Amino acid sequence: MSESPLRPSSLINTIYGAFLRGLGGWVSIADLITLMSELDVEGPAVRSAMSRLKKRGVLEPERRGATGYVLSPAVHAVFDEGDRRIFNSLEPAALSDGWAMAVFSVPESERSSRYQLRTRLSWLGFGNIAPGVWLAPGRLLDDARAMLVRLELSDYVHLFAAEYAAFSDLRTNVSTWWDFPAIQTQYAAFADTYGPVAERLARPGDIDPADAFRSYVPMLTQWRRLPYLDPGLPTELLPPDWNAVTARPIFQRLHDVLAEPSRRHVQQITGLQA
Repeated sequence: MSESPLRPSSLINTIYGAFLRGLGGWVSIADLITLMSELDVEGPAVRSAMSRLKKRGVLEPERRGATGYVLSPAVHAVFDEGDRRIFNSLEPAALSDGWAMAVFSVPESERSSRYQLRTRLSWLGFGNIAPGVWLAPGRLLDDARAMLVRLELSDYVHLFAAEYAAFSDLRTNVSTWWDFPAIQTQYAAFADTYGPVAERLARPGDIDPADAFRSYVPMLTQWRRLPYLDPGLPTELLPPDWNAVTARPIFQRLHDVLAEPSRRHVQQITGLQA
């Protein structure tokens, strides 16, 4: 199964989120170009991606003896939220945890805010159950509250901690509120690409830090889309062939094996210390 190429800006976000945040949040352009070259991304593409990230407010230029970029303070909370989704949501939610429900009504004159609400709630893992009514597992309530406040959208939304009481079959309904086929396609693509890598690394042997980095960054970049597409619904509500069951252990194995040597490689290239 083919997978679209990873964008340079996505790879850069992964490098900042996985490594540079813990090393002061700054890197010189020269060192970043060196790291990206190991991922087969050329210098002009790196500079173009950095420029776009600067315009989006993700990075800020800062000189520390060399020209470089530091993470904007405004995005630290976004990366923290990402860590919770990527690393702490590998297991499905419990049905007994209940639901987070967002209900909103936005005037036609502010349709851009309506679009932003729909986009952000969907990206956070909410499913759309009716016009202006969105639902997610209860454990996403705090992230939803923080996101709405951060984006100054809270005035439009009523946020509830809810339980499903009646009347139709909940398992049947959730398959219409979330796009299960699209989620399973992404899990299958991940497993097809990285399952063989996990099998190879299961055999004893030292892992070269540079090789670890070249595998880990694209793997993490591809994986970090999935915890947002998949809200981690309770097992009782999922199809019996739900292939996240196969993909999640692959990610966990690769993270456990590759993250630390990859960090050492970044430190060797950049000279940065925690």
